[in-house]
Amino acid sequence: MSLSIVKSVLPGGVVQIAPRGEIDVDTAYEVREAIAEVLAKARPARIELNMRLVTFIDSVGISAMVAGFQTAEVSGVKLVVTEPSRFVHRQLWVTGLLGLFGAPEPYFADSGSEVLPGA
Repeated sequence: MSLSIVKSVLPGGVVQIAPRGEIDVDTAYEVREAIAEVLAKARPARIELNMRLVTFIDSVGISAMVAGFQTAEVSGVKLVVTEPSRFVHRQLWVTGLLGLFGAPEPYFADSGSEVLPGA
């Protein structure tokens, strides 16, 4: 599976980068480049890396996220992860990096449609 990245500007000068697919040894550079491109064009208030549609991330992908975080930090911009898929959330938790990216709660595609027992 390949990776696609959508960038959008949210209210308050926030830029959202939303990768979709797998972030691995073959695609991790795309995440780094997307962050660098945003920072080259402007200094947003914050960059949100929306990881809801990321189905897989390996150590090279995690490394790219950390490099992006550091690049943003040097530029005076806060980079946070939003809506991580359960897989991404677990990888960030296991590596001890969840707090670095703002300690986001995992995204549950079926949240809100939960059926309570006995209902």
